[in-house]
Amino acid sequence: MKLVSVLTGDIVQSRAFKNTASWLKTLKAVLDGYGPSPKTWQVYRGDSFQLELADPSESLMAAIRIKAAMRSFKGLDVRLSIGVGTKDYSSKFVTESNGEAFVNSGEGFEALKKVRRRMIVTTPWEEFNREINIMIMLASIAMDNWTANSAEFMLLSVDNMNLSQKELGDKIGRKQSSVSEAQSRAYYSELLQLDQYYRLRITEKMKSK
Repeated sequence: MKLVSVLTGDIVQSRAFKNTASWLKTLKAVLDGYGPSPKTWQVYRGDSFQLELADPSESLMAAIRIKAAMRSFKGLDVRLSIGVGTKDYSSKFVTESNGEAFVNSGEGFEALKKVRRRMIVTTPWEEFNREINIMIMLASIAMDNWTANSAEFMLLSVDNMNLSQKELGDKIGRKQSSVSEAQSRAYYSELLQLDQYYRLRITEKMKSK
């Protein structure tokens, strides 16, 4: 049976943030890049959301993009659970679909509420879960300390991944050295390497399932 990935999350400190419309517009723009609402994604209860991805290997980068988008607003953050598994029931509303991926995502999200962590991955492969979550805990040292500027530049860099530093600099009116420094502060290269490793391992696991 085909595997999917489900991201379940909520916005941390959303009630203390005065301009809800601004971050909500940004969140929806990121989610909309993965497919239409409400089939692929939904925002519910004001500051909670769920996103389904047909390709589980894309799920970590999706989580990084969402986190960068929300941390670009000073004072905001996001709590995110990535679940991978089968999908048994498909609804026109993603929040009403069901299956292993949805259960894994939901259980991971509940676990996050009990610990001081902001991101977790739950898949059918226990050994992989232990391995990747250690890596994500280490990566979170960087992501949880992004400034709003670093988070904004991380999202810009990811969204223009096909451009060289010089090309990105030309696009936004900055020198190549300035782009390099900004990407370094955001740990862009290191997070891309983590994403590439995640994609490789998830793809290997799916082929062997």
